Amino acid sequence: QVQLVESGGGLVQAGGSLRLSCAASGSIVGINAMGWYRQAPGKQRELVGSITSGGSPNYADSVKSRFTISRDDAKNTVYLQMNSLKPEDTAVYYCRGTISLRDGTYRDYWGQGTQVTVSP
Repeated sequence: QVQLVESGGGLVQAGGSLRLSCAASGSIVGINAMGWYRQAPGKQRELVGSITSGGSPNYADSVKSRFTISRDDAKNTVYLQMNSLKPEDTAVYYCRGTISLRDGTYRDYWGQGTQVTVSP
């Protein structure tokens, strides 16, 4: 069974930092591409950023220069470093990964979500 497990959310004051992790486990070869999404109350889920299998990141304009996505393939983990957090960054954050499986196929999986709350 393949799982994406997120960690690192919490409560932080505006201007602070958090680092989210998304670790893949199970019968996998590794993570191909990974995206980070967020969903605030009453809003649609939106893409925050993504990273390719080669390690090239892309970001939404709203988080560019504040957020950084990185990956550690040895740990099958992708990170979202969030700096200079703003109250409008408050949301549940999800990772979604295209996972390379041991049976030779690729499949998309979602993490369970982690709450990030930024106080004014």
